[in-house]
Amino acid sequence: MSTGPAVPLEPGDELDLLLRPLTAADHPAVLALNAASVAVLSPLDEARLTEIAARCTAAFVVEDAAGAVVAFCLALPEGTDYDGDHHRWFAERYDRFLYLDRIVVAAGARRRGVGSLLYDACEAIAAAHGRMLCEVDVEPPNPTSLAFHAARGYVEVGRRTGPTGKAVALLAKELQDG
Repeated sequence: MSTGPAVPLEPGDELDLLLRPLTAADHPAVLALNAASVAVLSPLDEARLTEIAARCTAAFVVEDAAGAVVAFCLALPEGTDYDGDHHRWFAERYDRFLYLDRIVVAAGARRRGVGSLLYDACEAIAAAHGRMLCEVDVEPPNPTSLAFHAARGYVEVGRRTGPTGKAVALLAKELQDG
C-alpha cells in the first residue's frame, strides 16, 4: 500500500475505493492532503496529527485503486481532552456527540462519493453518541459544503467568528443508534 501523496485523477476516472482506519504509516499522505487544503483548515504537523488521532473514535483514510490515500477524516467524541475551540463549544452545549474535526478529499477525488463514504462511516459511529457535529466555513463562503451537509440532514445550531475574521456555521445531525 502506498502512503504517498494522492495522485491526481482525470475527469471521468473511476474510483475503486477502500475505506480503512488511519495508521501511523498514513501520516505523510494525511499531512500532504491537509497542507493542500490549509487555506480552509488549521495547519497540521506530525506531532499534532498524532495527538489528535490518539483521541479519535473515528479516524479513517480512503485509498484509490492504486493504493494512494485520496482522503482522510478525524472525529472525536465528547469527553475527550481535545483542545479544539469548536469541540469545546459543542461540549458546552451537548452531553453526547461525535465531532468531525477535519475531513479532506484530494481535489481529483472530489464529487465522486469519497466524502459521502467518510461521512457514512462517521455517522455510523456517531449514532451511538446521538449526533454528529461539524462546522463549515461561511466567511469565506463555502456553498458547496453547506449544500452537501443540508442534503445529509445537518442543521445550523450556531455561528462563530475567529480572530482572523473567518466565520463558521456550526452544524448538527441527530442520529439514532441502530
